[in-house]
Amino acid sequence: MNKIETNQPFFSKFKGLKHQITYLIIVLLIVCAVATILNPRFLSARNFFNVMQQISVLGILTMSMALLMISGGLDISIGNMAGLVGIIFTRMVLGGFNTTLAVIAVLALSTSLGAINGVIIAKSKVTPLIITLGMMYVYYGIALVIAEGRPLSLGGRFQFLGRARLGLVPFPIIVLLIIFAFAYILRRYTKYGRRLNAIGGNVHTAYLSGINVDAHQISIYALSGLIAGLAGLVLASRLGMVRADSGTGFELQALAAAIIGGITFEGGRGSLVGAFFGVLLLGVMYNAMNIIGVSSYLQTMFLGAIIVIATVISNIGKMRRV
Repeated sequence: MNKIETNQPFFSKFKGLKHQITYLIIVLLIVCAVATILNPRFLSARNFFNVMQQISVLGILTMSMALLMISGGLDISIGNMAGLVGIIFTRMVLGGFNTTLAVIAVLALSTSLGAINGVIIAKSKVTPLIITLGMMYVYYGIALVIAEGRPLSLGGRFQFLGRARLGLVPFPIIVLLIIFAFAYILRRYTKYGRRLNAIGGNVHTAYLSGINVDAHQISIYALSGLIAGLAGLVLASRLGMVRADSGTGFELQALAAAIIGGITFEGGRGSLVGAFFGVLLLGVMYNAMNIIGVSSYLQTMFLGAIIVIATVISNIGKMRRV
C-alpha cells in the first residue's frame, strides 16, 4: 500500500509534486509577464480580482474533482449537476419559495445526486468514467425538461453569493478559498482524508486493512455533489440567469486543472495546492488570451492540448518512478 500522507512539512511529501508546483508558478509568472508586456492593463488589481472571480466556479468544482481523483474516483457529471442545481433553484425562487429554504433544498438534492453516483459506482464496480458520463446526460436532460429549453432569470434576486463584495474582495473568491481550505484540511489532516488516500493508492490493500471502501466511496461522491451544488448556486448568482447547459464544459476544465496540478487518474497521490495553481494558471491564460484577442475557437483547442500535454507529462513522471 502506498504510504498514507502524514503531517509532514509543506510540499515535502512528493518531490515530483513539489517540482510540478514550482513549474506551475514559473509558467504562471511567465504568462503574466508576457500578457503585461502585450497589454499593461493585465497587471492591475482590478484585473486580478476579475480573474479570481471568473475562476471561482471552476475552482470550486476542481476541488471536488481533485478529492475524487485522489480517492481513485472521477465524476464528469459535476458540471451538469451544477447547472441542474441552478435551474431547480431558480425555478423555486421564481415560484415563491423562501430563498434560504431553496438553498438548503438544492444542496441536499446535489448531495443526494452525488451519493447516487457513489452507490452505483461502489456497488456495480463499473469504472466511474462510464457511470458519470451517463449521469451527465441524465442531469442535462432533466435540466432541459425543468427549464423547458429556455433561459431562466433570477430577476435581480439572490445576488449576494455571486456579486457581493467583502471590502474589495468579491464574495465568490471568498467561497472558493473556503472550499479550498476545507478540502486541504480534510485531505491532509483528517483520518477520513488519509483513508481516501489509501483507497486511491490501492483499494484492495485498503479493504484488507479494515477500511470500509464502499462507504468511503459513497461519502466522497456525496461530498462532491454538495460542492458541485454550491458551485451551481455561485454560478446562478453570478450570471443572474441560468440555462440547461450553464454548467456544461466545467467538468473538463476542472479535470484539466487537476491534471495540470499533478493529480493523476491512478489515485492515491496528488496535491490540492497543485490543483489550485492549475485553476489559477488556466484562469490567467484564458484572461490573457481574451485581453490579447485570441479567438474562443483557439482557446478551446488550447484546453484540449493542455489536457493531453499535462497527462503525458504526468505519465512520464510515473514511468520514471517505476
